Amino acid sequence: MTDQHSRIAVDDQLEAPALRTDAQQNRDRILEVARVLFAQRGLDVPMAAIARRAGVGVATLYRRFPTKEDLVTATFAERFEHCLIMFGEAKVDPDPWRAFCTVIEEVCAMQAGDRGFRAVLSATLAGTDYLDQARSHFVESFEVLVRRAKEAGRLRKDFAVEDLSLILQANGGIAAGTTDAGVAASRRLVAYLIDAFRADRSETPARLPPPVRLDLIEAVLNGS
Repeated sequence: MTDQHSRIAVDDQLEAPALRTDAQQNRDRILEVARVLFAQRGLDVPMAAIARRAGVGVATLYRRFPTKEDLVTATFAERFEHCLIMFGEAKVDPDPWRAFCTVIEEVCAMQAGDRGFRAVLSATLAGTDYLDQARSHFVESFEVLVRRAKEAGRLRKDFAVEDLSLILQANGGIAAGTTDAGVAASRRLVAYLIDAFRADRSETPARLPPPVRLDLIEAVLNGS
């Protein structure tokens, strides 16, 4: 699947007929509220709560988004579009190791700061064709990045594409909340992981982000 074909498929999934000004304003307000609530509380936020916070009736919300999956897809479309662009740029980066590291760092940063996005990234989430297609494209693109980094001799040979799930699960666990401490802890964890992925152990590792004070008991109790 090429980036161009992926972009076309994404646009087809999200294309909708033009709305009246008031209807468009309602739709935009619903999406703005959904982004905030999904980021803070995850995808279990009731549709009625989103409608109430957006100042619209539940019937209005369902006219714009007939199912919860429709709302989730529209809410995270911009983030997935950003990811598609990021992967496309990484695959043509002349420095394969930089491309590999940049994708891991950026995806983990988005995941750490948004509980909803963490759930959307999960392969176990029941999604729409658009979400399934986007996740599939991410994996295909990551395979290219892994192969290029190995061929350049920068990524350890035993790294597997499947390790991406391991990275995301570990990162999602340490950043179970959306607090500043969780985001900072995620950055430090990712730096440790990237250092472990290097093929040449004689290289001087990059400086780690500052350590973060985390309450171990709190982290366990609040884990995802």
